[in-house]
Amino acid sequence: MATDIEQILSHRYDNGDDYWTTPDHKLLKGAPFTTLESVLYLLELGFDPSDPIMKETAALIFSTQKKDGRFKISPSGGIYPCHTAIALNSLCHMGYSQDVRLKQSFHYFLETQQEDGGWKCNKYSFGRGEETQYSTPNTTLYVLDSFRFTTGFEQNKQLEKAVKFLLWHWEVRKPISPCHYGIGTLFMQVEYPFRGYNLFYYLYVLSFYPCARTDPRFLDALKILQDKTLDGQIIVERVVPKLNKLEFCRKGKPSVAATKRYQEILANLKK
Repeated sequence: MATDIEQILSHRYDNGDDYWTTPDHKLLKGAPFTTLESVLYLLELGFDPSDPIMKETAALIFSTQKKDGRFKISPSGGIYPCHTAIALNSLCHMGYSQDVRLKQSFHYFLETQQEDGGWKCNKYSFGRGEETQYSTPNTTLYVLDSFRFTTGFEQNKQLEKAVKFLLWHWEVRKPISPCHYGIGTLFMQVEYPFRGYNLFYYLYVLSFYPCARTDPRFLDALKILQDKTLDGQIIVERVVPKLNKLEFCRKGKPSVAATKRYQEILANLKK
């Protein structure tokens, strides 16, 4: 694990500036070793969130926050809900969910929830077909992951509506939203660490929400994940090639860190 931490830290300056960013502070540039992702890898490995590196990285992320709660993670281009969701999620995992600066970010999402229950990025890269009327599943998953760090999230009816939107997507499976997120072959592969919309991350986040735990669609998805385990361990099926060099997420191998997340899912079911 220590070697993995060293490797992640060695990429700090890859994008031209410190803390995995570019000189003009693009926070998702240089995947998979971006600012918003690298801190999450470190946390998975037990890195101290109070370490000066983490504090400085958090300050960098906060520096991109707008007055209305959104995050402009790139100096050029628009500000999309997915960008704000990813930035908010990283800060919540870093221990800032109760920080007063994030109050407006949480409020922003509560005020912009779509009729179908999710959150939508209005970037129509695939045209404007009928499927683009729906919210973006990946953005919605990041939002729900962020809100689980807040007090009383289990009783929040707006979040329950978002959960139901994702459970509905399990039924229809088809690519939806302007970004065309579907539930197909890639979604079903066990990806770790969590980097987007896939079976493992989907189940992990939803397991924190009481309304999902007993839902037949959730249990159906969980059965698929359980069938992929070996002696109760998570076997990584898909990982970004550059991350495959790290011991904690080696493709085709059992992952201790991923198995801990799986055990959290099972523990949540007993609540």
